Amino acid sequence: MAPIDSLLRQELDELVASMCKALNDSKRLLLLYALRDGRYTVTELCELIEAPQSNTSQHLAVLRDRGLVEAERQGNNVVYSLRHPKVIEAIDILRGVMSDELHRQTALRAPVAR
Repeated sequence: MAPIDSLLRQELDELVASMCKALNDSKRLLLLYALRDGRYTVTELCELIEAPQSNTSQHLAVLRDRGLVEAERQGNNVVYSLRHPKVIEAIDILRGVMSDELHRQTALRAPVAR
């Protein structure tokens, strides 16, 4: 059996340090899903995810810092957009895995019919 490649280890460490930390909050995931449908200001995003502006701005800063969203100034507003739409596909895959696992666990707990 061959050891895990050192480049793979390094890439996985970077993945955890950047992307996984950015995705480790349900409000940030909601923001990504909201931005899947278009470009929005902070005020619009606050309404969409039902969160206060200060909290939404902090989450957007994390997503922007990790390269998942882009911010563009338009007059007095900053408009946010999704930089990598593929991230939604990746999250959807994880949601599918979670759903499959929940179904499996439920089936294991179900009483056996006689």
